[in-house]
Amino acid sequence: MGIYTILKRNWIAFALACVMVLALLFISESSYDRSVTTLNRLGERLAARTSIQELTRSVVDAETGQRGYMTTGRQEYRDPYDMALKNISQSLTFLNQHYAGDPVASELLEKLRAAITVRLSELALTLKLYDEGRGNAAREILLTDIGKEQMESIRKMSIALLDYETANVTNGRADIYHTLWLTRVGVAFLSVVGLLALYLYLRQTFALWQHQQELQRVVQVERDRLEAKVIKRTEQLTELAHHLQTAREDERHRLARNLHDDLGALLTSAKLDAARMRSRLVGSPPQTLDLLAHMVENLNNAIALGRRIIEDLRPSTLANLGLESTLEILAREFSEQSGVAVHCALEAVSLAPNTELVVYRLVQEAITNITKYARASNVWISLKQSGDQVVVQVRDDGVGFNLEEDTGSAFGLLGMRYRVEAERGALRVVSAPGKGTQIEASLPQKARSNQGTQ
Repeated sequence: MGIYTILKRNWIAFALACVMVLALLFISESSYDRSVTTLNRLGERLAARTSIQELTRSVVDAETGQRGYMTTGRQEYRDPYDMALKNISQSLTFLNQHYAGDPVASELLEKLRAAITVRLSELALTLKLYDEGRGNAAREILLTDIGKEQMESIRKMSIALLDYETANVTNGRADIYHTLWLTRVGVAFLSVVGLLALYLYLRQTFALWQHQQELQRVVQVERDRLEAKVIKRTEQLTELAHHLQTAREDERHRLARNLHDDLGALLTSAKLDAARMRSRLVGSPPQTLDLLAHMVENLNNAIALGRRIIEDLRPSTLANLGLESTLEILAREFSEQSGVAVHCALEAVSLAPNTELVVYRLVQEAITNITKYARASNVWISLKQSGDQVVVQVRDDGVGFNLEEDTGSAFGLLGMRYRVEAERGALRVVSAPGKGTQIEASLPQKARSNQGTQ
């Protein structure tokens, strides 16, 4: 079964599986991109919060450094002020870039920048006055509430920006949770779709299995019906073959009886008439006596021919002398006519008359096939009893043949098989090119007699 056939039979399940995979990939990738973007923004917002806090702390450090320097007059107390100015500049630069596309945050940052600028200007002014030796003027500025108000404004702006960033962080977290929830819902939905596709596939597979089982059942029923029909026809053919064999043997028996009774009587009567004529023709010319002698010789030959024909049609020795003697005579005549050495090993067996005739015809047919096709030098004929079976075997050392190929003796072997099976026996043929042929038949010792006389 090809892939195209499988897809064609399960196209619904395949389509659902493809849709499910594509949807799962879409949900996964979109959730990943959105989550990564949100996390990156959260990271930037955390950095912005840190910069805002750093900015406020730097302003406080600048103010602390200014006061320490003015109190002690020592340069090391001014270093934190100078460092704070650098940090404030870096923080403002980062926040400007961060809030470049956010008008609300940019406005708050601008206000914070203005407040810080004013405060830093005041600090720079006091330090300048202090460095010029005008410390009293610088202290008067410090004692005013302007610095306090400016720091309060800076703190308010910083808190506002921190609150804004806190709100953005909260929204980002909520967005991540929402994305995870959507992913969860999408995976659950796709799981349901996958289960539905699996159910459809299993249902279709089960329906296909049921259809195959039904087809197998129908095929099995049809096969059983055909086998029963073949067995019945084979039995009918066997019975027909047995009937034809029986009819042929009956016809042979009738012809043999007619030849023996009618033709034999006529020829014997003619021979007696010729003998009486010879006694009355004493003193006749020699030509007449020669013609009479020739006629008597022809009558003797005709009587001998009739006897041979009768023996071929129905061997009288089978009823008079038995199966063993009949087979010995058949083997001896075959050896004398063909010049083939025949080796007999015949035992006394007990068979019904019909079965004895089957054995005789089997050996006769086997010898005929050997004469026509085998080109053998030796033939072995055996007859023995094995348990409740009688086994007859005819073997030669001829050219043999291939059992898988049709041969000229196929119908002869088929006739042997039908004869043997009609008597509830079994026939086995063993042969190979160059290895001779062996024909073996097993027949029941007490075979059921067939109806009629053969």
